[in-house]
Amino acid sequence: MQRISPVVLNLIILNVIFYIGIKFLIPYPQWKEYFYLCSPSTGHFHPVQIVTHMFNHADEQHLIFNMMSLYFIGPYVEQILGQQRFLILYFLSGIIAGIAQLLLTTSCGLGASGAVFGVTAAFATMLPNMEMQIMFIPVPIKAKYLAIGLVLLGLYFGISGQQAGIGHFAHVGGAIVGFLCIKYWKLSNLR
Repeated sequence: MQRISPVVLNLIILNVIFYIGIKFLIPYPQWKEYFYLCSPSTGHFHPVQIVTHMFNHADEQHLIFNMMSLYFIGPYVEQILGQQRFLILYFLSGIIAGIAQLLLTTSCGLGASGAVFGVTAAFATMLPNMEMQIMFIPVPIKAKYLAIGLVLLGLYFGISGQQAGIGHFAHVGGAIVGFLCIKYWKLSNLR
């Protein structure tokens, strides 16, 4: 297993601190809307939400799943890209993911999932044949098949409207950004 890298560790710490702060320490409920990404049609949109939504999570399970994904995949990507490019990838994926969700739905969203999907797609683009053991899947799966499957599921659920309350278009948007960043940096198919 890859050792946790500095940027991934700091992102996990920031996400946990923001989650605890937003959930338990912000005394005024109206301030919490600054940490959700809301469609302008709701009347609750603030430009700062394009970044802040990435540090808010619906519940502990949402936070844990995103941070576990970042913990297991992020260090590989950070090691290959370096700290600066990794941060660019992470934030660009999260921001574009949020914008994709805004353009394609009228709901509010939150979470680091778009950024994590960008990191996952980058991983699969750089190391497409690396086999991964995924929870609930009894056999190893190659990274490229996992990423393609996640994008296809996201598109299906986003278009069909199934699993309401999940930012499927944000997931797809983040994955596309991750893929495009690696192609732009000419780092695809390293193994």
